[in-house]
Amino acid sequence: MAGLGFVTSITFIFLVGIFMSSWLGASVLTLGEWFIKKMPLVSYIYAASKQISAAISPDQNSNAFKEVALIRHPRVGEYALGFITSTVIVQRNRIEEELYCVYVPTNHLYLGDIFLVSPNDILRPNLSVREGIEIVISGGMSIPQILTTVDAHAKLASRMPSFGTSPV
Repeated sequence: MAGLGFVTSITFIFLVGIFMSSWLGASVLTLGEWFIKKMPLVSYIYAASKQISAAISPDQNSNAFKEVALIRHPRVGEYALGFITSTVIVQRNRIEEELYCVYVPTNHLYLGDIFLVSPNDILRPNLSVREGIEIVISGGMSIPQILTTVDAHAKLASRMPSFGTSPV
């Protein structure tokens, strides 16, 4: 009976999928989430993982990642592929500076670093967010041979709210 284990596994996964899409399965899932949220340390990890999963899920129309970005990191002459997620205003001695939050994944999008970067220090490749995610997940194997950059301010100004910052 070669292949019986494979057929059994596929059948089991299919039946679990049908069960979880039903009302009873959704109730069991909600109850399981409630238990997880009551656990002290696990609840924080679960909440963060769920937010990241929602942000990168292709099924949802979430705009968590606004744009693909290349930033100079970790050394001069080296670049890291990241995603612009939001903007932040940094106030120093009555001077306001608008910085972009750039999420640089380090492990298949779930783990990464957040950098606050000046708009002038960001290169914007002509890639969609979906293409950027594919590049990260494939370990860079799906990156185009030639990356072209686009005019940053015109493209991002239409997507990001303006905070009326004073020039630095």
